[in-house]
Amino acid sequence: MIKSLIFLLSFLLVSTGLQAAVSAQIIGTQPTAAKIWLKGNTHTHTTNSDGDSSPSDVVEWYKTNRYDFVVITDHEHVTAVAELNSKYGDGGKFLIIQGQEITDRLDKKPYHVNGLGLQSVVMPLHGSTVVSNLQKNIDAIRESGGLAQINHPNFGWAITAADLLKVTGAPLLEIYSGHPLVNMLGGGGTPGVEEIWDSVLSSGRLFYAVAVDDAHHFKRLGDRSAATPGHGWIVVHSETRTAPAILSAIERGDFYASSGVELEDLAVDRTAITISIREKQNSRYRTQFIGRNGKILAESISNPAIYRFKGTEQYVRAKILESNGSIAWTQPVIRTKTK
Repeated sequence: MIKSLIFLLSFLLVSTGLQAAVSAQIIGTQPTAAKIWLKGNTHTHTTNSDGDSSPSDVVEWYKTNRYDFVVITDHEHVTAVAELNSKYGDGGKFLIIQGQEITDRLDKKPYHVNGLGLQSVVMPLHGSTVVSNLQKNIDAIRESGGLAQINHPNFGWAITAADLLKVTGAPLLEIYSGHPLVNMLGGGGTPGVEEIWDSVLSSGRLFYAVAVDDAHHFKRLGDRSAATPGHGWIVVHSETRTAPAILSAIERGDFYASSGVELEDLAVDRTAITISIREKQNSRYRTQFIGRNGKILAESISNPAIYRFKGTEQYVRAKILESNGSIAWTQPVIRTKTK
């Protein structure tokens, strides 16, 4: 698995005042062998809301398919996980984390926010504008001790980059979903969610990219017209195999997102980003290093792929594309030009 991960963060104070400056910080300047890498899904449903399978069946699918954790996020329901962890946890090797999808609407458009780690249900608070709708629910998640994840912005064509620039307190944004009906690629003049992500990053706001299943259908495996599991996940660099440690790592952006590509090593220092890919037989890979406004700063077909900072980038993120369509996304390295 990945041996080390270093994020260099020096966030830009933008003229809009929407994002406060963050001083330069280096996380993990030495190899952190004590940390572990854990594969997990932060968006899935059971029969406690609109899924087709029981919590036990859902948990069993993720465990059988070699995930390390799953967050159950039923609509307006927090599934108790103590008994599930006792039955399926295998002595702490596999973890089920409580969560909820807050399911709000305004002007016939859906506004959904996940609360990861919630202990009790947060009912939708129905703001009168897009921003107030999102913000009220995000604030309620935070007050309840949860971590807020803004889900599928293009579902119902509901959430724009301009909306995201005005909300605070939600560090996570779904930029990939296995659900077949959430318009992740955009269309008809509306940008895809990855383009929306670049837009908000370019405006000085930091969101971490999440890939998810949003699975509802565990009895229709292989049916791509259904919301089936196993399409999107994150790999988290955690201190321990516990819910608080995993959620803390997610909150600080210590993870990458994937729809199938696995990384062997991801290292960032003051001079470069270095990415080593766990290659699959017969696959080929191309790594794009992406900056402000989604511009491709460099491409590499080498493994490892290396990007050397030029000193003029606002941010740099990487997108690793596999020849059969799988992708991995690293979190943005935010840079400012210093004197």
